Amino acid sequence: MRLRDSRSGELQELHPGADGKIGMYFCGPTVYGRIHVGNARPYVVSMLMKRFLEWRGQAVTLVENVTDINDKIYIAARPLGIPSDRLAGEMTQAYFEDTGRLGLGRPDVEPLASETLAEIVSLIEELIADGHAYEAGGDVYFAVRSFPAYGSLSHQNPNQLLEGARVEPGEHKRDPLDFTLWKANKEDEDTCWSSPWGKGRPGWHIECSAMAERYLGREFAVHGGGRDLIFPHHENEIAQSNAAGRPFAQVWAHNGMLQLSGEKMSKSLGNIQPLHEALDEWGVDTFLMFLLRAHYSKPVDYSEDALEQARAACETMRNRLREAGDGTDAGLREAIVGALDDDFNTPKVLALLFDAPAGAGDTVAEVLGVLGLGGLAQEEEAPAEVVELARRRQDARADGDYALADELRDQVVGAGWELRDTANGFRLYRRGA
Repeated sequence: MRLRDSRSGELQELHPGADGKIGMYFCGPTVYGRIHVGNARPYVVSMLMKRFLEWRGQAVTLVENVTDINDKIYIAARPLGIPSDRLAGEMTQAYFEDTGRLGLGRPDVEPLASETLAEIVSLIEELIADGHAYEAGGDVYFAVRSFPAYGSLSHQNPNQLLEGARVEPGEHKRDPLDFTLWKANKEDEDTCWSSPWGKGRPGWHIECSAMAERYLGREFAVHGGGRDLIFPHHENEIAQSNAAGRPFAQVWAHNGMLQLSGEKMSKSLGNIQPLHEALDEWGVDTFLMFLLRAHYSKPVDYSEDALEQARAACETMRNRLREAGDGTDAGLREAIVGALDDDFNTPKVLALLFDAPAGAGDTVAEVLGVLGLGGLAQEEEAPAEVVELARRRQDARADGDYALADELRDQVVGAGWELRDTANGFRLYRRGA
């Protein structure tokens, strides 16, 4: 499998580690509120890549972290009048529940920043010892100019970055470009941890470097997340991990952002829908089809029209599967594997599935299962009373009582079922399923 590396711009193959597994690290949410549909995209991308690789026989270790130590959590907890760690715990559980509804399974490891403090402190100590970080006023900063390759991921020049950089009140940076590895505890922060530099908490960027190394080792295949994380988050991860002698991620793969009319979604703009509300409104199949219709790396407009198109696509696929014959198609399967191996091209795969031969129903159903859309190939069993209505209609038609037959069909439809006549009798399908 090859993914387009954000740093080089080239397609690069993913290589397994010494254990034979492809190591994948994707940045998860900062848990200060329920996750929104934009947060869900990297989760879906990572889980589908994992499912595909495992389907084709490649072992994977997927790590997706939860940031439960962050400024945003303190800020969100204060007006609620609850401890920040309680809010983080509640929102972490809500995140598991909301993403669990997608039916894609879970990452292999979902570490919490609050459970990785020992590794975080140890990595900071290494950076200080090697001259890449320094303590000042209880804070610890990474010295950006000590790492000449800074800017290689975002393709930005540190000298140009300096123009917009500044030292905020209360900071003790030597250089405006430097970023925080450890923050001294403040009076309005109700949680803190011990460290060689006093009580405080880790910075955001160092958390991911430590968690990735703990579960994947010093080098792994791919690091993913939203494009909004390229700078400064992922740029800073590279700097601190490489400066500490870790090769870190071989490939950087970033998903495009969800947006409304070309404008990025954000909680601050108030133009975003929580994932659980989207799933209540549209259902899992429609939401996943909406995401799969766009290449993972491209931005996509989140709109009612786009979701209605996805819903219609789901209905079309259901109907095609109902009419398709059983059977497999090795050529179709090979083409699908090729499309997903080539930068995970899900729009191309959907096109192949919609154009599949009539006798390839089993292959289509199998691939839909890998993509999280297996429900499109499954039919709900009609309740006995609806089956009885359909049977009575069949008898009425056989007796030439077409008025009664039409009345019984209307009752079947009114109960929420579609009745289709076949050579062997009839079939019942849940309407709008």
